[in-house]
Amino acid sequence: MALELVGKLIKVLPEVSGQSQKGPWSKQEFVIETLDASYPKKVCLTAWGDKVADLKQYATGDTLKATFSAESREYNDRWYTELRAFRIELGEGEGGSAPAAPRSAPAQQSRPAQSSQPAAMSFNSAFEEESNDLPF
Repeated sequence: MALELVGKLIKVLPEVSGQSQKGPWSKQEFVIETLDASYPKKVCLTAWGDKVADLKQYATGDTLKATFSAESREYNDRWYTELRAFRIELGEGEGGSAPAAPRSAPAQQSRPAQSSQPAAMSFNSAFEEESNDLPF
């Protein structure tokens, strides 16, 4: 399941790299603050491999659109969740009218096709909109 998050880049943490049996690896965590006017939320995402180089082209304060997957793992009876960004793009600012049209239009067009599994969903869309459409 792919999720999307649009927000302002507020912090890029140091890059971490190492060597495994499969070869060298690198990862970098970054924090995005959502554009919600009332209650903005800070979300930490992780970029792996070549996405670390993609992240370096953005500066603090840029509005980004990150497409990510969420995964949780258990270790010593504790659960750890990682939000792994697999696409990082420059997003539209708050004042622009362009992002409002794509967010609302695909959501309405893709509702009938969501019977098996949604293709991509905004991070806050599940909480902002409730569907009261009944099948009968």
